[in-house]
Amino acid sequence: MSARALKRESPAVRTPRRAARRTARIGFALATAAIIAAGIGWAAWRLYKSLGTSAAVTPIAFVRSGDVTFTVTGRGHVQGGSPETIVAPMAGGDMRIKFIRRPGEMVHRGDTVVEFDTAEQEYRLKEAESDVAEAEQQVAKARADMEAKQEEDRFSLLQARADVRQAELEVRKNPLQSAITARQNDLALQAARDRLAEIEHDLANRAASNQAGIASQEATRAKAQAQAAMARHNIELMTVRAQSDGYVSIRQNSTGGFYFSGMALPLFRAGDRLYPGMPVGDIPDLKTWELAVSIGEQDRGHLSPGQPAEVRVIALPFHAFHGRVKNLGGTVSGPWERGRFECAMTLDDPVPELRPGMTAEVVITTEVMKNVLWLPAQAVLESDGRTFVYVPSGSGFAPRDVTLVRRSETQAVIAGLAANQAVALSSPDRETRQAAGRTGALQALPR
Repeated sequence: MSARALKRESPAVRTPRRAARRTARIGFALATAAIIAAGIGWAAWRLYKSLGTSAAVTPIAFVRSGDVTFTVTGRGHVQGGSPETIVAPMAGGDMRIKFIRRPGEMVHRGDTVVEFDTAEQEYRLKEAESDVAEAEQQVAKARADMEAKQEEDRFSLLQARADVRQAELEVRKNPLQSAITARQNDLALQAARDRLAEIEHDLANRAASNQAGIASQEATRAKAQAQAAMARHNIELMTVRAQSDGYVSIRQNSTGGFYFSGMALPLFRAGDRLYPGMPVGDIPDLKTWELAVSIGEQDRGHLSPGQPAEVRVIALPFHAFHGRVKNLGGTVSGPWERGRFECAMTLDDPVPELRPGMTAEVVITTEVMKNVLWLPAQAVLESDGRTFVYVPSGSGFAPRDVTLVRRSETQAVIAGLAANQAVALSSPDRETRQAAGRTGALQALPR
């Protein structure tokens, strides 16, 4: 029937035919879905049977010949070299932080970094100033008393000398006087002279005593003045200023409180108490950048000062940095850092965008071995003093002794095998045991 004829058909004829075509399409789709489901089920059954009954498959690798570069990786943070340490002043007693800069805040030479509460030192200063004022009054009183006593002594001395002179004049009359009168004149002269000598002796002793009293009062005043000067000096020390430009790094507060092992200690902040001499923070020298890197202790023997390293700063991913090992430190403290040690590194090509505390990843090149045979590190096994690998033998594998020249986390340089020799990447016995374990578990499932 032509298309023009179909157009001329009535709606009653066209409707049944459309329904028939729709039914045919639905049936075809259902048949296709059933075929796909059957294929998936068959594949799953074959996989189940293979896991339950097949033998273990041991992965293999091949001995390669070429250059091997040994590296050590680590993770650390950026810091300034030779930092200026901010220390609580040696002012005595415990102190309270009144003001402290925010971590990472930029400061310039002469800026205040930490300010401590000066209430106790100001109280000491007022006490010392009061003692100074009292001591000055005592010194002035001692001087006035000495001057008054000196005037009295001078009058007594003049009086005694006049008495002696008068007695001497009376003695001159002795030739004209009776014997008794002459004797009395002699005795009076001797008494006047004795009194004069006594007054002169007392004057010398009294002058020394007065000077000692004044010196004692002056010593008391000097002590009070020293205490006042010390209090003023301590008040000045309570304001710690930066000696160079840089970013402030605040240290953790380990005083007071109760913390579990592994907990991060809080940083110093305003209101915290601490003891004299305690370090509060640092201002790193931004002219010489360094890295503090944590390295696994198994790699310590492969590192030495001067070895080059590639550095990647996480916050600056598009800039490649280079550095060198500066020195090797002690073990890293902390329950999560056991088995690691500190490694200080210089940063050769810093940029202005660097900031203290930025996280960095380093790759240190320790050695490059030319034209050697090497394998993946997991293929070389050690047991009972032997170093060996598994090589294909018949339908399985057999151990063969090799000489381990150098080993890293990923590669092992060996001797005793030929290039392109196939070896097992793990112990075949272990693969067999694991496969047996999987088989037993699968066989326990209901069939």
